[in-house]
Amino acid sequence: MNTSLTQTRTIVASERQHEFGNNVGRTPPLQQPISVLVAPRCVLIGSGARAFRSALLNVFPFTGSGNADSPWEHCGSATLEARAAMEQTNKQDEPTGVFTGFRTAFKSFATDAIHVGQEPEQWSSMAVVPLISLSTTFKQHSPGNHAGFEYSRSGNPTRNCLEKAVAALDGAKYSLAFASGLAATVTITHMLKGGDGIVCMDDVYGGTNRYFKRIAAEIGLDVTFADFTKLELLKSALKPNTKLVWMECPTNPMMKVVDIRACSELVHEHNKDIVVVVDNTFMSAYFQRPLALGADVCMYSATKYMNGHSDVVMGLVSINREDLHERLKFLQNALGGVPSPFDCYLCNRGLKTLHLRMEQHFKNALAAARFLEANTRVERVIYPGLPSHPQYEVMKRQCTGCPGMIAFYIKGKLEHANTFLSSLKMFAVAESLGGYESLAEHPAIMTHASVSENERAVLGISDTLIRLSVGLEDEADIIEDLDQALKAAHPKKK
Repeated sequence: MNTSLTQTRTIVASERQHEFGNNVGRTPPLQQPISVLVAPRCVLIGSGARAFRSALLNVFPFTGSGNADSPWEHCGSATLEARAAMEQTNKQDEPTGVFTGFRTAFKSFATDAIHVGQEPEQWSSMAVVPLISLSTTFKQHSPGNHAGFEYSRSGNPTRNCLEKAVAALDGAKYSLAFASGLAATVTITHMLKGGDGIVCMDDVYGGTNRYFKRIAAEIGLDVTFADFTKLELLKSALKPNTKLVWMECPTNPMMKVVDIRACSELVHEHNKDIVVVVDNTFMSAYFQRPLALGADVCMYSATKYMNGHSDVVMGLVSINREDLHERLKFLQNALGGVPSPFDCYLCNRGLKTLHLRMEQHFKNALAAARFLEANTRVERVIYPGLPSHPQYEVMKRQCTGCPGMIAFYIKGKLEHANTFLSSLKMFAVAESLGGYESLAEHPAIMTHASVSENERAVLGISDTLIRLSVGLEDEADIIEDLDQALKAAHPKKK
């Protein structure tokens, strides 16, 4: 090798410890020095520059003389050129565009999504991809002496991989998987007893509303609804028997944004034993961490963004408190609402691209929301990523971005909404959300049909309200489909 074409510097790798939730693994130290060779006119850009800088500055501490804060001091011109390229990349990595003003992304999120709970060492085959354990039962060394698993309802190796990964992404100690989002809701509610009170956000998923009103109330639970965006209404709704406070953020379908920290503090000041639950379905773990904002329980319909491929029905619950974990773990087994190992495998796989998907959902949805807001055929757009949203500042303060969910009112009547929906070509008219494909639905007729007409009127779920789940298609195609459907609904501009 022609040393005149390279600049070298010896660096020594130090032993690093990576803490993955409850699991700790060590990367063996490198025993030999490493020489970094940089071509004199090499220009590193994009992810290459980021990876190179991370390797040099974060993983491998420099040895020898020179300023410890400036390990480049004695490097040649080639290395300095590489450094300049990396510094430019760092500037480009600073929040810009759609992410300007939002919280910084959670550290090592993608790394945790890919590696936590996935350690090959847990399998005798050293498989890099977690295995699908379909066995319903597990051999014991002797009665009561097992290797961690007894019966697949109480614990399964594939589910275990998923639960560890989700806990890490939520910044939680524990996570539990359930057969559906509503199975998770039912299990959480079973922590209460007859006579206990629930205070729920007024605008929630139709299935949650139906369960609390038609089932929980019938078995003796005292259920009250209030608008949590107004703290005085939440405070007045709390009672001596309140044991559970339930909120969505943003809400479904009206996209209200609740100040989770303020609500949690208010509730816990009233009674520290009240369990605050945040349904984080619309945001995913990538854009919001309710536990860090004061909530006691973070739950999801993992059917949506967490899985992200519209091929799994599942619920997830994350907690930090040991007492809540023990109780919910018992109920998970006792009630039996657990997901299949194959569904756990699929959701676990979906997590690996969660960060990439959510960023694109945000970009596409913001473009669609801006288009709709400027369209004369649209009455009003409700999207937390727009400055026109009433809780826009709250959204930026507690979240790292916005999801792909948009609510808007089309001008006219029900017939105009129906014409718009039936005229869509790329968007599928379907319930659910959070998949890679774009979906559109009519809440009053579809997802919130079980909510009474009077209640829908109070909430603003009118005949002209349309909910969009903006997918990962090309931005131009998304807007083109919305545009032609709006023109079909209103051939002449109003």
